[in-house]
Amino acid sequence: MTESSPLRRWVQGLLNPEARRHLAAEPDADDTGFAEGAAAVLDKPLDRRQALRALAGAAGAGAALVNAACSPLSGRNEEAQLRWEEFFKKNYRLMTDSERSATVDRLERLAAGEQKEKVHIQTSKPAAGVLFGYAFNISKCKGYQDCVTACIEENNLDRKSNMQYIRIFEIENGQSSLASANGSYYHKVPADGQYYLGTQCFHCENPPCVSVCPVGATWKEEDGIVVVDYDWCIGCRYCQAACPYFGRRFNWSAPEIPAEEINREQHYLGNRPRKKGVMEKCTFCIQRTRQGKQPACVEACPTGARIFGNLLDPNSEIRYVLANKKVFRLKEELGTEPKFWYFSD
Repeated sequence: MTESSPLRRWVQGLLNPEARRHLAAEPDADDTGFAEGAAAVLDKPLDRRQALRALAGAAGAGAALVNAACSPLSGRNEEAQLRWEEFFKKNYRLMTDSERSATVDRLERLAAGEQKEKVHIQTSKPAAGVLFGYAFNISKCKGYQDCVTACIEENNLDRKSNMQYIRIFEIENGQSSLASANGSYYHKVPADGQYYLGTQCFHCENPPCVSVCPVGATWKEEDGIVVVDYDWCIGCRYCQAACPYFGRRFNWSAPEIPAEEINREQHYLGNRPRKKGVMEKCTFCIQRTRQGKQPACVEACPTGARIFGNLLDPNSEIRYVLANKKVFRLKEELGTEPKFWYFSD
């Protein structure tokens, strides 16, 4: 790579003065030092040509961002600057409180510019002495799917793809396998000879989705909620493959939500609008439950089939169910310890 190479000049611009002097002193003949440095970053052997190819995409993206941020003719300098700062932010778990406040401020300002209305993004933390759990009363569910509609509206799910976190299965009486269940019924319910069973993310105590993520974009919080940092997710879908409950969803295209239907009360790890190429899932309505409210699906259920609460509270309704009902969980033999139980009256 010659001294006048645009890529080399761009890389030099990212370095401090001492590093630039060191790089300038390197021989240009084969530029093996640059290739070796790229190999160290990418964790695989590269020659000079391969190093250029691997970094060219990143250089182009960075140059585009710099150009957008610096151009006096764009008319969108503030937006470009905000997006530039967002691009280089840390994983949410590594942020300090001040860094979290800063990213929330940027996201709220970006949303105000795009949607012309203010949104409020929480960063509320898990409360001490709280471990959330869920119980589903099979005998009360009639398959109405009010819960599905409420979840879509509360959590800003993509309308174009009809994304749904919750699935309600219609199962023939006497059968228990979901393999033969109907998860896409469109007839009047409840149907004779059928019962209904709902699924979603079960927020496992030993979540296999977390252990397979190569970038640490998903984890289990202290209150038991398994979350995703949408801005750190690389869309590899390993978590989706590892989940035995079909609890995760992938955005194949940019989600579309009518502006008038956007829920503007959001949480950074919850229902703020996602983007193309990332995973998402049920968060037990983290934006609600960490404020002492019930998940939207629980409030919407017309038959009282859904029970949510604090597993560490001996006086909670869910603790009563676990102590007094014959409960079971799906695929218990896997050892995932889902915090989602089923029972019948």
